[in-house]
Amino acid sequence: MTDLQKRMELALEAAKKAGELTLEYFQKGIEVELKADQSPVTEADRNSEALLIELLSKEFPNDAFLGEESGERPGSSGYRWVLDPIDGTRSFVQGVPLYGVLVGLEDPAGEAILGVINMPGLDETLVAAVGEGCYHNGSRTDGTRANVSTVSELSSACVTYTGFETFRQSGSLGVHSLLGDQVKVLRSWGDCYGHLLVATGRAEVMLDPVLSLWDIVPLKPIVEEAGGVFTDWQGSGGSGGSSGISTNSALAEEVRAIIRAAGGENTDSPN
Repeated sequence: MTDLQKRMELALEAAKKAGELTLEYFQKGIEVELKADQSPVTEADRNSEALLIELLSKEFPNDAFLGEESGERPGSSGYRWVLDPIDGTRSFVQGVPLYGVLVGLEDPAGEAILGVINMPGLDETLVAAVGEGCYHNGSRTDGTRANVSTVSELSSACVTYTGFETFRQSGSLGVHSLLGDQVKVLRSWGDCYGHLLVATGRAEVMLDPVLSLWDIVPLKPIVEEAGGVFTDWQGSGGSGGSSGISTNSALAEEVRAIIRAAGGENTDSPN
């Protein structure tokens, strides 16, 4: 087993255990605090992240960490784990199971090379690493290979997004309107769940005008190893942006052309 394969197995197991922890709080009336940016945070977020760091650092003690709740932890190996302990905290506190635990890994060059999505409330996972493929509900040895759909016409496509307010916040309402008029299904199945749907062929497009690094690093390898395309709204394929679009390969260019036509690529989305 290569080092990257070992990291895949560990990341998936850590995400599952963190997900189990979140379920101990789910639909239990947990207290919610507001962070400086007015986004919600709970004890479950903090404890999930602490558990992820504990489990990953046991095996790779020299790796660095970036967590949404705990910030930076330096390392000496050149690798950095990037963590979102509950992606979709608003769904979580509403008692809606469309939230996930995200684990990503950057290599010494700063490239996103590994990603995990665990949806604890749905009992569904994805794990992927560059060159290793993307696997649904299991690891590379016992999971099912995940693939994006082959839908090639927008009129037959399902498009999803996190929330209407993110289009307003980022000044990209025109994208929502222009793209929504051309597709078969437009639904706000949001946060990491929408990207999971694209990677497993159940949706063709996921739009996120506002994303953070701890979202982007896990999602990029998952979508790309499933045969899709992940970029920011300016069309860049790197992981340093602050927005994200996941598509299947067949619709990638057309969707990004519509975003350009609607002025969405000029969005300067905050983290």
